[in-house]
Amino acid sequence: MPTSPDTLLRLMHRAPLPALPTPRVLGVDDWALRKGRTYGSILVDLEAHRVVDLLPDRSAPTVAAWLRHHPGVELITRDRSTEYARAAALGAPGAQQVADRWHLLLNVRQMVERWLTGTHARLRALPEVVPGAESSSGRRHASFPRTRSEERAGEESRARRVATYEEVRRLHRAGEPLLRISRTLRLARATVRKYARADAFPERAVRVPGPSILDPFLEHLERRHSAGCENALVLWREIRARGFGGTSRQVHRWLQTRRTAPAGSTPLTRRGNAPNPSTPRPTGSLPSPKQLAWLCVQPQSALLPTEAATLARLEQDAEAARVLALTRRFCELVRERGVTHGAKPISSCATFEQWLAEARTCGVRTVETFAQGLEQDGDAVRAALTTSWSNAQAEGQITKLKFLKRQMYGRASFNLLRRRVLLAA
Repeated sequence: MPTSPDTLLRLMHRAPLPALPTPRVLGVDDWALRKGRTYGSILVDLEAHRVVDLLPDRSAPTVAAWLRHHPGVELITRDRSTEYARAAALGAPGAQQVADRWHLLLNVRQMVERWLTGTHARLRALPEVVPGAESSSGRRHASFPRTRSEERAGEESRARRVATYEEVRRLHRAGEPLLRISRTLRLARATVRKYARADAFPERAVRVPGPSILDPFLEHLERRHSAGCENALVLWREIRARGFGGTSRQVHRWLQTRRTAPAGSTPLTRRGNAPNPSTPRPTGSLPSPKQLAWLCVQPQSALLPTEAATLARLEQDAEAARVLALTRRFCELVRERGVTHGAKPISSCATFEQWLAEARTCGVRTVETFAQGLEQDGDAVRAALTTSWSNAQAEGQITKLKFLKRQMYGRASFNLLRRRVLLAA
């Protein structure tokens, strides 16, 4: 049927929207019309599994006005947003609010990351805990040595980051707001927040080496090196006979930091710079705060031996041990109430109340602030732990909304996108 795009758009705008009944259980979440700039709200009937409306922003007055025009909502699931909490209280004061359990786990991970950002320098000084021998065989735990030019570039980059960190700390101590510091120094707000909270300069985490074609032959190389062989060409010929397809340069780089004496081919002018084998290697490397926070919220049964050893290293610090213990208990408390694991809803919140009392007086400011936030949102958090409702279905509807938006190459207006979503429902 030949027609023009304008005709199709005109017909779509004239099509009557379906008259959907007011939902009894409503899910509220935000979605991005233009990520980082413009956001709207999606309202989902959790019992009928369909979208009931899209709103042009995520402010409390807009959502509250919709709720007032659609009386009858008895239960509202949402994330930890204070705007949505205020909207529900204004527009449907009699409705029960339920915080999303996934967002509770997200919030506790963010809390641990904030605490780790400020204490990372202190935790790097803790001695390493060596995992079981069975977990370290046939695997590289350090990257190949860097060239001199790479090391020089890395030192210059670090010097620039240190200068930026000191400037952020100076402005923050002078009372400048974080947003103004971000605009003045042209830094991301997350970077400014991280530098402002860190007691010492946050070093970059050591990158975990990726897979290498040398990995299957590391056992043989380690065994021959322990036997005293430090000739890279000899080692290369041996593993080439075993199927290695790389060049001798990779074996040279692997052997470079393991030599007990300079190689015969090393120029005399550089032999004085060779590392002293009796000098212990620095052991201050530690995963980044984000990586450590992710490990802290994982079930202990899901951790690899090396990851468990990293957390055991942190627990040598008394304050870190308290934070990790409280974090694990909170994650277990939330997970055991999840219906996806076959758990039955529990009417009692005694365990949560006990955890809350301990967290409020644990002596760690970041944890105490997090506990105060949970206490302020206490009714919704307790409902999350005693009911089976969550906001997960709203996240799935947002995925469908994104699909429709991308079908129109992101150029659809809000009104057109709203019509497509509601007509599709």
